[in-house]
Amino acid sequence: MTTTPLSPSLVPTLPGRYYTDPEVFRREQRHVFEEMWCCAVRGADLERPGAFRTVQIGRESVIVARTRTGDLRAFLNICRHRGARLCLEESGEVRRTLQCPYHAWTYDLDGRLVAAPNLTKMTDVDRSAYGLVEVALREWLGYAWVCLADEPPSFEETVHGAAVERLGDPAVIERYGTERLALGRRVTYDVRANWKLIVENFMECYHCATIHPELTDVLPEFADGYAAQYYVGHGAEFGSGVKGFTVDGSEGFDRLPAVSQDQDRRYYAVTVRPTVFVNLVPDHVILHRMFPLAEDRTVVECDWLYAPEVVASGADLSKSVELFHRVNTQDFAACERTQPAMASRAYRAGGVLVPTEHHIGLFHAWLLGRLGEGPA
Repeated sequence: MTTTPLSPSLVPTLPGRYYTDPEVFRREQRHVFEEMWCCAVRGADLERPGAFRTVQIGRESVIVARTRTGDLRAFLNICRHRGARLCLEESGEVRRTLQCPYHAWTYDLDGRLVAAPNLTKMTDVDRSAYGLVEVALREWLGYAWVCLADEPPSFEETVHGAAVERLGDPAVIERYGTERLALGRRVTYDVRANWKLIVENFMECYHCATIHPELTDVLPEFADGYAAQYYVGHGAEFGSGVKGFTVDGSEGFDRLPAVSQDQDRRYYAVTVRPTVFVNLVPDHVILHRMFPLAEDRTVVECDWLYAPEVVASGADLSKSVELFHRVNTQDFAACERTQPAMASRAYRAGGVLVPTEHHIGLFHAWLLGRLGEGPA
């Protein structure tokens, strides 16, 4: 197929193979998901010592566990004996130790090898050399973030920095007190689309007037096609007759205590590369974690977080949750509708970005830089 020269209004996207090629996905696993900080587990989900959860980060299964001293630790989910998967369940709770179901090698919650059949007879074995392989872990916004890299990048520059880059002020996101909020609802979506399509969709609002009628009723400026992320520090303002960030614009809950007057009646969105979206509104926070499992499959966990007293009171969250649940459903359907076309000869050279989407080109340049194919 011949290609048409682009006008100045249009910027090229990535070629279609970046969304369908298993080899591209393998390289992303290695150079993106396994070398960067990824949001793994909400800390409050692991409330008691012995609670654990397993998550897929790149090509690795990772255990995040609460130790007896109350700390969170992360390890590769691999027994050091013969490589068996240590924890088969997605989540659970143990009393004191993690035991391999194959040969019963046993580890404490700090990852140390504490027992194995006949181990006492092998006096030459240094137990400290055969503990679980630890994974770097940091806590922020009430979540455990993990990094598989031997030398993780600066958390402050790559994770905190994403919020500062988007919001223009490091204090803005802290005012929502996300680490102190309570989980009101969690919905898991199994999306049959490449993770980059989901990121690109979240970054732009050119589609909002077409597929998000409820959202544009609440945030009228989105109907003009400019996403909140297009401008540093900008939060989309609620419509004049809108009382809250709800599916019908009805009143929500009291503003979170430290949220400033300037942030009231506004929606802010932050993309933390590679796999996290943070949505900030006056009375709650919505956080998406993506787990890319294949070139055409991405599991997305979406948490709605509220003031603890709101959740404890049994308040009806349905109108609040329903707004972004519809947005998610609409967005993911669009991504799934796009995924098959990525393999078409019509998309072999890619598509185009209109001016309100040009900032997505920065995401593409960043990805190519991670893969060693262009400037970071």
